[in-house]
Amino acid sequence: MTDYAELALLPEGLHDDLPPFASHEARSIERLVAHFESHGYERVKPPLIEFEESLLSGPGAGVARHMFRLMDPISQRMMGLRADMTTQVARIAATRLAKAPRPLRLCYAGQVLRVRGSQLRPERQYAQAGVELIGAEGVAGDGELVLLAAEALSGLGVQGLSVDLTVPTLVPLLTQGLGLADGEAEAARQALDARDGAAIASLAEDVRQPLAALMAAAGPAGAALLALKDLNLPAPARTLCDHLAELVAFLDGRNGGLTLTIDPGESRGFEYQTGVSFSLFADGVRGELGRGGRYSLAGGESAIGFTLYLDSLMRAIPEPTPPGRLYVPFNTPAEISRQMRADGWITVQGLDGDAEALAEAKALACDHILHGGQAAKL
Repeated sequence: MTDYAELALLPEGLHDDLPPFASHEARSIERLVAHFESHGYERVKPPLIEFEESLLSGPGAGVARHMFRLMDPISQRMMGLRADMTTQVARIAATRLAKAPRPLRLCYAGQVLRVRGSQLRPERQYAQAGVELIGAEGVAGDGELVLLAAEALSGLGVQGLSVDLTVPTLVPLLTQGLGLADGEAEAARQALDARDGAAIASLAEDVRQPLAALMAAAGPAGAALLALKDLNLPAPARTLCDHLAELVAFLDGRNGGLTLTIDPGESRGFEYQTGVSFSLFADGVRGELGRGGRYSLAGGESAIGFTLYLDSLMRAIPEPTPPGRLYVPFNTPAEISRQMRADGWITVQGLDGDAEALAEAKALACDHILHGGQAAKL
């Protein structure tokens, strides 16, 4: 005999989405994609699984450790389940749409699967929605993506939104300028990511001072830029900071009061990104709502994109007011039910002529019942 309690048990990090959450998430995704499309981003739909080398090319190398792999019984080649959709859209842009006019604007939405979750994101399967802008360089492209992400989230009702800007390549340039060996540079990067002041304090004086100053520069965008301006940085790192300042100025003139912060020492999670990157947060919501940044396609073409994480995002969106749920008694003419749906009702059709209509309406979570051609409140 089947033990249904055992059938309900799912692997760690996986879960069933039930009513009304599943419908709420699906509608939110479609609203996001519709918003992206209204800004000229065209939707693409890559497959859930593809050849391993395709998923790991270009920006995909940064998510290799997160990917499930399996053997394709037909081609006898290794395949991977996508752990992130950015790399797939990058592949499409570099191959099938290689001759499309630039800048190329693409958007997407779908499920991803990861080998393991994290402390902030324990889910191993979740939905993503995002955009990629390919072939556009400079501050205007970076600014378009930051503003598009913020506007899309605000349109869903997210409150207390903030954007944290960073430059993941800044720390490697700084450690290189300080002459640190690979192991020392990695230790410095980890200390900055973890904001581990004790670890930084244990370093040599000529290394400790600039790293501590970089960590201390994190905060509101205006104050952070002033702190970065005072740092003695190698020329390539200074160029990145100048670009960051230009982006902040661009956003300040257009963002409608969006809170901007800067964390110049942050690089964790931005492994494949090559320029300004950003994370999106909302007050009182655990984890980031999304992140984005600039990267290079497999052929070297510059691109910038962002991904929104629906598992976090749904915690920031107000619960919707559901439409009225109307019980339609057995043998009600179909044209009446159609009209009630056209008027905005969710109709639940009675299927048993012997059932007591009022009791069944309540049992099926209806808040109204059709009586005399009108919706009567229960």
